[in-house]
Amino acid sequence: MSFVLALIPILLILSLMVGLRWSAARAGGAGYLAALTIAVLSFGARAELLAYAHAKALVLSFDVLLIIWAAFLLYRVVDEAGAIRAIGKALPHLTPDRGLQALIIGWVFATFLQGVGGFGVPVAVIAPLLVALGFSPLTAVVLPSIGHGWAVTFGSMGSSFQALVSATNLPEQLLAPPAALFLGIAGFASGLLIAHAEGGWRSFKRLFLPVLIISLAMGAVQYLVAITALWNIAAFMGGLAGLAAVYPLAARWRKNAPSSSSLDLRSLGIALSGYGILILITLLAQIVPPVKEFLGKVVLQVNFPETITALGYSIPAGASRKIPLFRHAGMLLLYVSLLSYLVYRRAGYYTPGAPRRIVSSTVQRVMASSVSILSMVTMATIMEHAGMTEQLARGMAEGFGKGFPLVASWIGALGAFMTGSNTNSNVVFSALQLRTALLLDYAPAIILAAQTAGAGLASVVAPTKVVVGASTAGMAGREGEVMRALLVYTGLLVLLISCLTLAALWLF
Repeated sequence: MSFVLALIPILLILSLMVGLRWSAARAGGAGYLAALTIAVLSFGARAELLAYAHAKALVLSFDVLLIIWAAFLLYRVVDEAGAIRAIGKALPHLTPDRGLQALIIGWVFATFLQGVGGFGVPVAVIAPLLVALGFSPLTAVVLPSIGHGWAVTFGSMGSSFQALVSATNLPEQLLAPPAALFLGIAGFASGLLIAHAEGGWRSFKRLFLPVLIISLAMGAVQYLVAITALWNIAAFMGGLAGLAAVYPLAARWRKNAPSSSSLDLRSLGIALSGYGILILITLLAQIVPPVKEFLGKVVLQVNFPETITALGYSIPAGASRKIPLFRHAGMLLLYVSLLSYLVYRRAGYYTPGAPRRIVSSTVQRVMASSVSILSMVTMATIMEHAGMTEQLARGMAEGFGKGFPLVASWIGALGAFMTGSNTNSNVVFSALQLRTALLLDYAPAIILAAQTAGAGLASVVAPTKVVVGASTAGMAGREGEVMRALLVYTGLLVLLISCLTLAALWLF
């Protein structure tokens, strides 16, 4: 009975979002109220426990939301200057080959956009571009959807990975390697699936070598950057490596070099300058000791006392994760946003009213996500402190037993499907996955890698994202076609993560 009661808030969110098509913000609020009520009436949560759970949720939410707000602000600073359009216009000049165009724009450019923006930006930007190049509307939505899923966890400047770290309170150095490895392999598979989506098995075979070369560049760079404490720019750097790799590759495939006369190299250079600033600031803050020490002087850390329910379930006393305020990934993004704005303004890339449009669009796009994240973080924290997560973990451990590694990625995928994002899935399910892994004596880092990888890959089929993608390609009202196509490809990718999880646990 306790297991069923603990499951109600999660089932409620799922039914409201999928069945009644509520927004994540509304459904998250309902899930929060359900968790609060059940925690008090059935699990013995007292007022003091709830107060500390809410306080911890605020700290966790701040840690994640600072990155989300700053990441989208940077994207808008760059986009308002026309930089994204300049990059998008330059890419088709690389090759007339349709298959390579699908890979370059639908996979590599989608990865790059996910690294710097996220929030549905890759599909919204790329789908109309592919339609203009002659791709069918369905293909134009499917390609970037598949293409950016592997970069979601370390994309948006690492906001989803930050949620994983914050929700589990485990060190980044432990979580990053297996997550980056799983996602790198999934990136290769995503490239092959894009080739298949573009031209069937013929394209799959013909483009195998370029997919292998590009995926090695992107996956290796993302992995190396992620494990060196620069995880907030790992997907961005992977996408940048992919863009660098496709230029000579496209020239080789054409048997002659692309004509640079058709490209506005000055505009392209200025377009990329904002991201050059991002790399510079991040490296200075993380690698140069004096800068790292100076920015890390002010630290936010909250000590929480032990909490005990009326039924005797306790959470030991402990401190929150240390947050170096001025070296936080979100603050670094704010510095980059300001410097990039000054560069673009000096170059004359802004029209009157640009600052107002940048700020208003950022608030409009991110506010709803912030409400949903705050409500779901609070719901998850209440469930953890009341012992509801423990009940779910024990039920799953008994129900799945040694087969749990095979379903860990599907749990993450379900969370992303029902909440609309990798971040929300990590917020809701990471603590549950961690506790279940510990009960079954599995390596937590590998199970959590399956959680975030499955969530990232499946986030592309969230109903809200499918609706946005379909509308940008002129397929409004035909979302079912998009969903059916994406479910097949996404299901294969999540299944791949299940197999990788089992193999990793067997090997290590």
